[in-house]
Amino acid sequence: MRIYEKISNYIKKNKLSSESIARRSGISQKDFQAIMNGKQTLYPEELRAICYALNVKPEKFM
Repeated sequence: MRIYEKISNYIKKNKLSSESIARRSGISQKDFQAIMNGKQTLYPEELRAICYALNVKPEKFM
């Protein structure tokens, strides 16, 4: 399973809003959706920002 799939599953499992995660991470909603759909590369700095927004360590998704 790819990292973006793990993040997406975590968001769904915890019934979180992807809009709020995108906003808190500082990533545009469009880019966030593209990352979560595997259409855009998830760079390390974006992973850190998303994990900060989720309040988890990046290692959780490795």
